[in-house]
Amino acid sequence: MSDIWKHSKRLGWLLLKVITVLLIIGGIIYWVKFAPISVVSHTVERGTIMAEVMGTGTLEARVQTTISPKISGRIVEVLIDQGSRVSSGDLLVRLDDEELQQQVAIAQANVDAASAAIVRLTTDKTRAVAVYDQARKSHDRILNLVRQNVTSRDDADKAVEALAVGEAGASRAEAAIAEGRQELISTQKTLEYQRARLLDTNIHAPFDGLVVKRSRESGDVVVPGSSILTLISTDELWISAWVDETEMARLEPEQSARVVFRSEPDKDYPGKVVRLGREADRETREFIVDVRVLELPKNWAVGQRAEAYIQISQKKDVVQLPARLIVRRNDDVGVFIKVDGAANWRPVSVGLRSRDSVEISNGLAAGDSIVTPKNTSTLLSDGRKVTKP
Repeated sequence: MSDIWKHSKRLGWLLLKVITVLLIIGGIIYWVKFAPISVVSHTVERGTIMAEVMGTGTLEARVQTTISPKISGRIVEVLIDQGSRVSSGDLLVRLDDEELQQQVAIAQANVDAASAAIVRLTTDKTRAVAVYDQARKSHDRILNLVRQNVTSRDDADKAVEALAVGEAGASRAEAAIAEGRQELISTQKTLEYQRARLLDTNIHAPFDGLVVKRSRESGDVVVPGSSILTLISTDELWISAWVDETEMARLEPEQSARVVFRSEPDKDYPGKVVRLGREADRETREFIVDVRVLELPKNWAVGQRAEAYIQISQKKDVVQLPARLIVRRNDDVGVFIKVDGAANWRPVSVGLRSRDSVEISNGLAAGDSIVTPKNTSTLLSDGRKVTKP
């Protein structure tokens, strides 16, 4: 009898445990399936919505140049640092000019010597012409005497020879002057060349702009083409943004845009499309769109990343919702509205999409209340009880 009692007692405890477990499981199932979910509500509004195309790129200057020397030399002084604004013609860099000063002095001395030689050769020509004139007069006089049989034939031959010598001397003097003039031109050209090289030791700004990079210091030796400074024009700065090629047909110059720099992600800066690229990347299938930035942040840098949002269309006074409130179920889109304390699924039709909002073309009206779970990891279902916190 005691054995039967003990056995019944064990069965009773076992049954109690099973019932307890079932109650706990049932409670969990109820809590998961049927307990009210805490939600937050959002009121549907009307307003203006803009459809945009987004591209990511970098801030670039339309006009940029590398300041480099035309000649090799040692830098004596870099007068401008990065971040400095300069005007066209400002002196930026000075190179060592001692050797070139000497070259200019030598070239000037050669010009002076060539000029002096011209003066001397001109004097020689004057003397040679005088000798020639005297020989010609003597020749004419002796020939006249020969015709009168007053002088001998030997004197006539001497007169002819003297005339030929005088004529050759005059021609030689004329040729020497021509040669001297060519030598003078050559020395003058050499002087101009050396002076130009001397001027090249001073490097000036080619346009108004901003120095964004300094690559060399005093004492460095530079050669033609080596970078000393990088200068940009701030008249036109733009975002060279990469945009998917599927958006190409919807873009055109002069479209309004807004630029969001990653240094200030919560602020928009106005922009405008300047030009569209005509070559797409064959791997990423994107093309360049240059968006001019009409207003810059206080601190900015060429090459910094930014997103450009280009406005392609706009609608006013339409029903709209934040895009995050739209729920997808299979191939349908919709929202949950609160009806009699429960979430009620309502399919909707969407139109234009902006960065954060979507147009609701059908299914909702202004003033409707949309509900979403307070806990983002919780999912609503049609008919589920909801409660506000």
